[in-house]
Amino acid sequence: MSGAASEATAVPPSGPVAVETPARRAMRQFARRPAAVFGAAVLLLVLVLALFAPWLAPYDPLATSWSAVRKAPSAAHWFGTDEVGRDLLARVIWGARASLAAGLVAVLIAVAVGLPLGMVAGYVGGWVDMLIGRLTDAMLAIPFLILAIALAAFLGPSLSNAMIAIGVTATPIFVRLARGQVLQARAEDWVEAARAVGNPRARILVRHILPNILPPVLVQATLTIASAIIAEASLSFLGLGQQPPAPSWGSMLNTAQRFLTQAPWMALFPGAAIFVTVLAFNLVGDALRDALDPRR
Repeated sequence: MSGAASEATAVPPSGPVAVETPARRAMRQFARRPAAVFGAAVLLLVLVLALFAPWLAPYDPLATSWSAVRKAPSAAHWFGTDEVGRDLLARVIWGARASLAAGLVAVLIAVAVGLPLGMVAGYVGGWVDMLIGRLTDAMLAIPFLILAIALAAFLGPSLSNAMIAIGVTATPIFVRLARGQVLQARAEDWVEAARAVGNPRARILVRHILPNILPPVLVQATLTIASAIIAEASLSFLGLGQQPPAPSWGSMLNTAQRFLTQAPWMALFPGAAIFVTVLAFNLVGDALRDALDPRR
């Protein structure tokens, strides 16, 4: 009798079992990487600076002062001043807006155009796949930055045209990625089942295939933002992006090249801003690739 009672008390109580969702598992994997956390913290800081630049910048980024021309970093001007006495800290903060806007808008353009084209090419196949594939190969045959410079020069020098040029140039990356992912998913049993019950092609692509190929697209988008920021800085350096006197990290480097010996801080701080921001995006992209990999 006592043995039966002890057996009854040894049975664990039944209750709901907590199941870890894929999103929570990915966040846990992401948080376990110090480099990824550092990159995310840097990106959050840059985003805050860009959004709240009017309140965080210590000076007007366009205000000149002939009594403070090329002043070294000091308590009054933490990053020093440029060739016409403008505060470099304020211009670096405001320049974050141009760089982040160029990166985000350009990648949105590339995803909005490249993702549907790649999905259609991978699922429909035939002459549609051949036509889209040949156009993609032709664009990929030209170096990324060379094509962006050519398009920006054709459209005209401005930040908005630079965004369009970078977005169009990055489109083939997402076309090829989406096509490859759809070709892989098209052979899966769940796609065959959806086709067998009579789902049209558009429904299969949007409701069944698209959610399953979004993780690699998200990773590629994060990495492409870093490339877009470098491309925007390069275009601004060449005079094809953000136009002076509006602040941009690339145009600030263009101005600083004439004063490298007299005022090296003019190139140091915008160059460091580009380096740290691009590094942060790459760290986050690498961590997302590992966290969203289903094989892990």
